[in-house]
Amino acid sequence: MNGIAVVDASALAALVFFEPNAGVARDRLANRQLVAPRLLAYELMNAALKKLRKYPDQSALIRSGVSKALGDDFTIFWSDVEPDEVLDLAAETHLTAYDAAYLWLARHLGAELVTFDATLEAAARKYLL
Repeated sequence: MNGIAVVDASALAALVFFEPNAGVARDRLANRQLVAPRLLAYELMNAALKKLRKYPDQSALIRSGVSKALGDDFTIFWSDVEPDEVLDLAAETHLTAYDAAYLWLARHLGAELVTFDATLEAAARKYLL
């Protein structure tokens, strides 16, 4: 499928850290214009930090994944979100404000939300048309 995809940290992390569902992430993101709220960069760095603590011997690979994701290997268009609308959506869906930001952006753009977070995926099935 071509077009726009809102990508969250779970999907991007799977791809760049070679997690078991990396192939699924690659297929879902291929030939798509990737868009994300700015918080994606921080969430990805936090995921990397957890991996660095758990697997210190894989530091080079983990740091390389972050560099690729946030550097020139991926073109991610950063988007701001509407805070009041994200708060309302978070309250309505019982998501965190972080996850609601991804959902709001996908809804705002009429785009697919690519995530491996089960709670966010369930909300996307319900709230994205």
